[in-house]
Amino acid sequence: MSEDTSADSSRAGTRAAEPREETAKDPRREKADAGEAGRDSGDDKAAPEPKKDDRPAEPEPRTDAEQHDGPVSEKDALRSLVEGGGHADAERTEALRAGALADEIARRLNADASGTRIGTLALFNETVSFGGGFHTGGTRTGGPRPGGVSVLTMDAAEITDHTELFVAPEDYGEALDALSERRVLVLTGAPGSGREAVAVNLLEEALAMGGDGAGCRRLLTPATVLEAGWEPPVKHSGYVAALDDGSPVVEKFTSALLSGHSHGTAQWAALVATLRASGCYLVLTGGHDLEVLATGPGGDHVARHPLAPVDPLAVVERRVLGHGGSADAYADLHALLERTGAATALREQPAARNAARLASVIRADGDVAAAVAQLRDPSEQVRAWFNRYRAPDAVAFALASAVLEECGYLTVADAAVALRAALAEPELAPPDLRFGDRLGYEQQWIRLDVPAEGGFGAPRVRFRNALLGQVILAYAWNLLDGRRDAVLDWLRRLLSHRDLEVRARASVAAGVLALADPHYAVHRFLTAWAGSTSWPLRQAAATALGVAGSRPETAEAVWELLHRWAGGDASAYQRRLAGTAANAVGGLLGRTAPEKAVAVLRSALDREDDWGTLPSVAWGGVHLVHQGQTRAVLDAYLEWSEPQDLSPMVVKALSAFVFAVSEPYQEPVLDSADERGHARVPGVPVLLSELPLHRDRLTELWARALARKPVQDSALDALHEWIDDYADKSPGSLDAIGTLLVAVARRPGRHRERLTWWLEKWARDREKPSAGAGRLLRTLERAR
Repeated sequence: MSEDTSADSSRAGTRAAEPREETAKDPRREKADAGEAGRDSGDDKAAPEPKKDDRPAEPEPRTDAEQHDGPVSEKDALRSLVEGGGHADAERTEALRAGALADEIARRLNADASGTRIGTLALFNETVSFGGGFHTGGTRTGGPRPGGVSVLTMDAAEITDHTELFVAPEDYGEALDALSERRVLVLTGAPGSGREAVAVNLLEEALAMGGDGAGCRRLLTPATVLEAGWEPPVKHSGYVAALDDGSPVVEKFTSALLSGHSHGTAQWAALVATLRASGCYLVLTGGHDLEVLATGPGGDHVARHPLAPVDPLAVVERRVLGHGGSADAYADLHALLERTGAATALREQPAARNAARLASVIRADGDVAAAVAQLRDPSEQVRAWFNRYRAPDAVAFALASAVLEECGYLTVADAAVALRAALAEPELAPPDLRFGDRLGYEQQWIRLDVPAEGGFGAPRVRFRNALLGQVILAYAWNLLDGRRDAVLDWLRRLLSHRDLEVRARASVAAGVLALADPHYAVHRFLTAWAGSTSWPLRQAAATALGVAGSRPETAEAVWELLHRWAGGDASAYQRRLAGTAANAVGGLLGRTAPEKAVAVLRSALDREDDWGTLPSVAWGGVHLVHQGQTRAVLDAYLEWSEPQDLSPMVVKALSAFVFAVSEPYQEPVLDSADERGHARVPGVPVLLSELPLHRDRLTELWARALARKPVQDSALDALHEWIDDYADKSPGSLDAIGTLLVAVARRPGRHRERLTWWLEKWARDREKPSAGAGRLLRTLERAR
């Protein structure tokens, strides 16, 4: 009988006597070799592991390191890493998942920002000039001109400008028929959609069909048409009046309409009769407010027509090429629009006004690229919008969309309602808010993407320009001084939302707020969040710092802060700050600067006898590995455990390594292949699927971990999981493990004896024999 067979019989007899207790001579629980890995490990001084029968019947209560000051013991930290560092801790797990999602969102935001100008994101100062984009309104709708003039005749040049190169919108003919029949047409559409041009064309055609007309005129005080006895100043004329949402003009018109005894019915009827008697026509242009008025009492006396959006490309073509133009001319124009980015700008801001402005630049041989850059600059759009819309309803929905872009409409609307409550005076009853009805009028930069035909799901809220959300947040944070506290409190509440995506996007939004003035943000809210006992708040602070530090101009200040937090004292509060710092470097920051990230992790971990930061540092290392920074993490663990003694830093580093090899990869973080084409496998530890890429480093770390108490126990458990739980999920992994174990076994010391004993034990387990362990055992024996 061979020596191996004798050992086999001895162990089998022991297992027969005590089926599930390991009392046989166990290389794992013996002292480690003094010369193992070429060093004196000092492992022989470690206390022996008690047998299971010697352990307390009930687990000892966990020490909450977050709640008490003073150092955390090694025992408590290692137990926390095993019990609370995994997925049993639901709150922490959800916070980490939210952070992973937020990192991906923030990464896309930074990618969208590359190559695109955000002219005044941080300053929004008075040196900025505005000439295009979201300019809406104008001096014509603000009230009567000086001198009491309430009617303004449109000259021939102005009418020609509206009619000569006019592009009729869809259902234009129906609007013309309605105006001719009813005499009053309520034409509603978004600002900048060409409402006035459509109105003038409708009036000119209606007058032409009715015989000789006296031209078109603007009514500067449209509320006067509702007064008793009003007569058109000029008979057989067409009149157009602008009642823009939120303007004093529409407020006066509403007041006049609702002040009558019949609340509008008599006024509308009298107005139609007066116009018909005088051979005149009236087109009222406006948005949502006018649409609501026209659907109220008496509205059936007038015609209503919602203006369909016109193709902005068709407007450019008509204004540049006229009614003719060769095929080559059209091709050249389209090439110019694509080359200068004008086509993209028109897709983002499809208002007819913007198309007309770009066309005028092209006709004048101007700098089209400069005009496009000005049109696409989100700072100009945001500033012009906030100058126009100041009501809590509009501001609340804009900010909610900026934070929760790509979420469902109902989620965004609920968040907007909550913010609006903080921005408005308290009300006795819930307000009648219908954000969706006003999107096309006051929120033109937002679109609702509905599922494809036949699909299921809520419409998603998205900005037409990817950068608008960031700029809206920055504008509101920096310029709406009276509302800053309300915005911050609302954002803080979103961080405890039940929807994981809402929490993630709120975390990113906090980082965008911090970009303009990181120093203020750190003292205003980030430090309080980072030191909180709430995991979601600490995760939000970590994510926000990742966003704030992802820009070159703010990165250095963020790194200095994280180093300061990492090196704090042993108080519970400072330990939480260090944990947040470790969490932060595992995200966006660590992806771009892994050397700085591992330096922060070392500062957080190297606290002598205080072990309280071990779980946070271990998670930070896992996150860095998942971000593709495996080499930097492994090199750090090798350096930190180089003494190979029983010093706290060595045991902490090897414990963090074992945690990293045990933690399976979970999406979403970054699911991409590295430069050698080796893809991560969901549900499998990254360090297993990447084993062939880092074999030498992993061999050394596995050898150290398997030879050191108390890391030895968890290292063997992790190896068993690699063999039985993960190898089958990742093709080729079992062979890679075999190569690893052969390399470990060839090192000086008792590595081979230990590995052989445990592989044999797992292979011969009575309840769950491991075929993989048996195969690896044969591999090890062949490699003697």
